[in-house]
Amino acid sequence: MLKRRLSDKSGMAAVEFALVLPALLALVFGAIEVTNILIVRSDVSNLASSAADLVAQETSVGDADINNVFSALSALVYPYSNAGATIVITSVIDNGHGGGKVGWSDAYHGQARTVGSAVTLPAGLITTGGSVIMSEVTYNYTTPSNYLIKVPVSMSNTFYSHPRRVAQISRTHP
Repeated sequence: MLKRRLSDKSGMAAVEFALVLPALLALVFGAIEVTNILIVRSDVSNLASSAADLVAQETSVGDADINNVFSALSALVYPYSNAGATIVITSVIDNGHGGGKVGWSDAYHGQARTVGSAVTLPAGLITTGGSVIMSEVTYNYTTPSNYLIKVPVSMSNTFYSHPRRVAQISRTHP
């Protein structure tokens, strides 16, 4: 009887499955979380380029225009929450010394840049008397399940676009 009990292997598969299951679940859910993070990273790049591009098509922008841009950008983040997104759109104008300064700036869920403050741009990006629209997007992604990645993943992107129809896009306030 003892010999038969020692050679009985009927429950071995269940035990092995129980030992392997947590690792398999971690692998599957980890892959899902990493995929979500990569999708959001792509969305952040799209937000930055879309923000600069939408404003660069105009000759001047007002409050309604900026609000429309921010509304459109919020829709691009869907199905993820836009609460973690900070978007700053800035018109950087030539300061006459090979650099740039803030002509105007607007922000969504964040702080706009101070008008007149200096901005460091990549070399050769701005021409004499010209300007560039700079959009800065920061997104703090929190995973739906806090089991695998417990801290928010912060990602950011900056995009520059030259105005298409004027040298400098003006900002109007009613």
